[in-house]
Amino acid sequence: MTALVITNGSVLLPEAGLAGAEIRIEGGLITDIADSVSHAAATIIDARGSYVLPGIVDIHGDAFERQIMPRPNASFPLSLAFVETDRQLCANGITTAFHGITVSWEPGLRSLATAEEIVAALDHLEDRLTSDHRIHIRWETYAHAEVAAVLRWFERARKPLLAFNDHTTTSLNGARTPSKIKTSADRASLSSDEYMDLLRQVARRAEAVDKAIGEVARSARTWGVRMLSHDDTTAVGREFYRAIGAGIAEFPMTQEAIASASGAGDPIVLGAPNVVRGGSHNGCISATPAILSGQCDILASDYYYPCLLQAAFLLVRDGHLNLAESWKLVAQNPAAACGLDDRGLLQTGRRADVIIVPSERIELPAVQTTIVKGRIVFQAARLS
Repeated sequence: MTALVITNGSVLLPEAGLAGAEIRIEGGLITDIADSVSHAAATIIDARGSYVLPGIVDIHGDAFERQIMPRPNASFPLSLAFVETDRQLCANGITTAFHGITVSWEPGLRSLATAEEIVAALDHLEDRLTSDHRIHIRWETYAHAEVAAVLRWFERARKPLLAFNDHTTTSLNGARTPSKIKTSADRASLSSDEYMDLLRQVARRAEAVDKAIGEVARSARTWGVRMLSHDDTTAVGREFYRAIGAGIAEFPMTQEAIASASGAGDPIVLGAPNVVRGGSHNGCISATPAILSGQCDILASDYYYPCLLQAAFLLVRDGHLNLAESWKLVAQNPAAACGLDDRGLLQTGRRADVIIVPSERIELPAVQTTIVKGRIVFQAARLS
């Protein structure tokens, strides 16, 4: 692999913040950062007029589902979907992506069968994909018949994340709107009535849910799998999941839940689309005020990959944070929460996941160059 040297850029360093420095990359690692590094036998990347930043780590993204099924009952091959997803990730500076793969009792897109096909496709395409693609298992807690399959994924060398989801209860108690029920039904290739009939059958499994949660949590702890609770609505719920080892609060939906997580020091994940759109699309916690009050540590792409890059710069443009502070939300903090201590910072000895973003258009930032593990995987023409 050819050595690279990035020069003339404004480099985001862990302690110094933005600084004029050069970076040398060899063997997939950052080997030197200094005012001047060796240029010997290296390809030179001129980052003049640009920020040089750690690659983005996306702790939760499910926009790939739109590549698989852009319309109800219109599915495309997984290989095509993930090659296209990979292009989107690289173009938006996402060098590590945890794909939110749902394991539910639903048929269709969020079934166990589809989840297994997705994981197999990602493994098959590993040499073709350029970002670091990982899995984030969104296990629906009423899907206890699927527990054995979920536990097998814990043995993977690149550890997955595990999120405890319970959209079943909210559907049963009427907390989900008819439009959301219809979306779920369309995704499962069912009518709304068929979906509700199936939901009522699933409700009979309630007595087995707690046992299944305990089994999954014990196995995750044994295998060193990081756990999250998803869509917490109460302090009691957050405390329950914290007690079984789910130390990350993902998309808490109420002030009660987010206060519980914040008070306990749990990393809190909110959606980058929430920042870009100026609020939650479903009327829940607004991300920007949560960030400013210290109640959000990590931003995730959720359902739209471009928003991570855009949100980080929007927070800077609007005067809420400086770039070092905002970039922690999309790189250093998610990497630490996921246990990836080899990335998230530009530091000697770390994995060379680097992006270069021209500084003159922060109102609509665009990645010029993406480097993953020391290899240039995306390069755009510089606009005049």
